[in-house]
Amino acid sequence: MDYLLTEQQIMIRDLARQIAQEKIAPVAAHHDETGEFPWGIMKIIAESDLFGVFIEEKYGGTGGGVMDLVLATEEFSKACGGIAVCYAATALGAFPIILYGSEEQKKKYLPDIAKGKKLAAFGLTEAGAGSDAGAIATTAKKSGDHYILNGTKQWITNGGEAEVYTVVAITDKTKGSRGASAFIVEKGTPGFEFGKKENKMGIRASATRELVFNDCKIPKENLIAKEGYGFIVAMKTFDQSRPGIGAQAVGIAQGALDHAIKYAKERVQFEKPISSFQGVQFMLADMSTQVEAARALVYATARMVDAGIKDISRASAQAKLFASDMCMKVTTDAVQIFGGYGYMKEYPVEKYMRDAKITQIYEGTNQIQRGVIASNLIKESLKK
Repeated sequence: MDYLLTEQQIMIRDLARQIAQEKIAPVAAHHDETGEFPWGIMKIIAESDLFGVFIEEKYGGTGGGVMDLVLATEEFSKACGGIAVCYAATALGAFPIILYGSEEQKKKYLPDIAKGKKLAAFGLTEAGAGSDAGAIATTAKKSGDHYILNGTKQWITNGGEAEVYTVVAITDKTKGSRGASAFIVEKGTPGFEFGKKENKMGIRASATRELVFNDCKIPKENLIAKEGYGFIVAMKTFDQSRPGIGAQAVGIAQGALDHAIKYAKERVQFEKPISSFQGVQFMLADMSTQVEAARALVYATARMVDAGIKDISRASAQAKLFASDMCMKVTTDAVQIFGGYGYMKEYPVEKYMRDAKITQIYEGTNQIQRGVIASNLIKESLKK
């Protein structure tokens, strides 16, 4: 379908596609097998100025928005969902600064992020606070001109590799989620350490670690917005970032579909390529239709974000929900089309299936997305 992209967006898409095909695809299996962080690919993306597509020009970016980020993320994900999320998670870590950071914070941190000199990460999830983000236990106590952070964040994408972390901690326990605040914490700050690198089922190229704060002292200037805004910062950040998860899911699914089509034309059974059999044709037709429907929803939502529409929680949750559920189904069907070969690591589609699963989980499980969608529907009905 023609999504009427601008000249700049077409250039971003084509450049990201070239990097994906020429640089990412040849090393995807290696990074999946070893879990090695793809610094070489991150450098190539940085040199291509793609880290700054969602950042304003005055902070070193190219002045685009979430739609530009979605296009690049989708193309990278076609080749490797794990390598793609190393790129996209930097946007997740930067969004709190973009949305609520002071001018001083933006000038200090965004230029290096836009140029790919520093990766970013977002720290919200804890062992006891996953879907229940209001149950976070990490604390930030004000002490003179500083805050002292104590606690642990779990399963943080880009953990240990990123230089800039936006972290949510409790500054007033008596206020529940309204007592949460957001902070910028730099790698190397005394009292800030990392746990072991997690051994994951999928997106194995990306680094997932604990963030450990033990009397970590940060200047008060690193507070984002003001005390008590942490939960708002987190939720508004997810409204911006969930189309990116949708784009990752669309890219993974499209990559799996492309492999399935190619294999179906080459695999011969009963003296015919299996692509000639109606059962396989119907599977491919359904897979393609589902991918395109998800892409349309993700693109539409990204454009809503860039248009400055305020109430986007429902649309953002729907884009993430639909695309990730679609991705799991399409990649499963791709494995089915490959048959026994699809289950083997020598063939690419089993990796796509493993990478797909996380899109239904992070940045809010799909059960949480359904709750967000339903609550917004009910609120909207009360206004009519």
